[in-house]
This record gives sequence, C-alpha cells and structure tokens, in this order.
Amino acid sequence: MESKKLNLGCGTKIKAGWINLDIAPGSGIDVVHDIEKLPLPFKNGEFEEVLCEDILEHVEYIPVLRDIHRILKNGGSAMIRVPHFTSKTNFIDPTHKKRFSIETFDFFVSGTKRYRKRPYYFDFAFEHCREVKIDFEYGSPEFFLNPTVERIVNRSSRMQKLYESTFLSRIFPANNIYIVLVK
Repeated sequence: MESKKLNLGCGTKIKAGWINLDIAPGSGIDVVHDIEKLPLPFKNGEFEEVLCEDILEHVEYIPVLRDIHRILKNGGSAMIRVPHFTSKTNFIDPTHKKRFSIETFDFFVSGTKRYRKRPYYFDFAFEHCREVKIDFEYGSPEFFLNPTVERIVNRSSRMQKLYESTFLSRIFPANNIYIVLVK
C-alpha cells in the first residue's frame, strides 16, 4: 500500500503523488482549504508524511501543529521549513507573524528539556525530532562564506545553539530552519 502524503499550503509547489492543499484554487491543487480553519478536512492518522514549507510563519502555528499531529499516523513525519529568526525575509514580508529558533520546536517534542519542564503547555507532543538543519543564503558575492558557515553550524546541535546565542548569528544571518518531527 502506498503511503499517503500531504503537501500543506503548497502554493505553486505541486508535488506529484501527494495531496496538495492550499487556500487558493489552482492547477494541481487537490484540496482548497484555509489551514487556519481547523480541523483540517482529514481523518485522524491519515498521513505518513506532512510537508509544511513556508506557511507556519504566516499563521497562529500552534493549533495548526496540533492538527498536523492529529492527522499523522504514529511514526509519521512532519517536515517543516520556517524562516530562521535572523532571516531578512522575516522583516521584509509583512505577512510573517512569527519568528523561529531551532529550539522553538523543542516545546512540542516529548524528550526535550524544554518539553519536560513544561509538559502542561500543550495537549500533544511529537515522539522525537529526526533532523534539524539551519540553511543560509547562497549566490551573491556577499554570501561567499555561507556554505562554510552552514557546514560548521550544522555539525551538531551544540554548534547550532552556539551559533544562535552568539554574535555569529548577527554576522552570518541564516535563511531557514528545516526540522522533521516524528509522531
């Protein structure tokens, strides 16, 4: 049996073999739905994977994350991309409501220090985080060091935390955070 996958808030990034959901109808959109109108129109545990790129910063993301958790099967993955808090797009785009750190999602993962201190915050928790990566902008001459910075920063979670908590994140602003949460 083929696994069921949801491309949540897909916009024009249509993925073949996935259910593509967006607020606006268009070519390749399978489900037209506003993700802030919850619950999402899917059954509990319906999906193996949910892709959620560049949307959580535009909404009140905690209820959306709760509903993603609901529609994922046990062992299913939520693949999330959000702008890093140092990203220039956070401040350029007037539709961005939220800022994210690599530690933001720790509040939603049961084994983390932040979650263990406050398990009463939320009525759901992901089992673990499979991957966290910070990416940086490339292409322009002023970003020539970014590929090296990205490799160093992503060597370990300790390096990511050091980067975020020091002047390095101000000298070398990041672009996005990519995280995979497993139910």
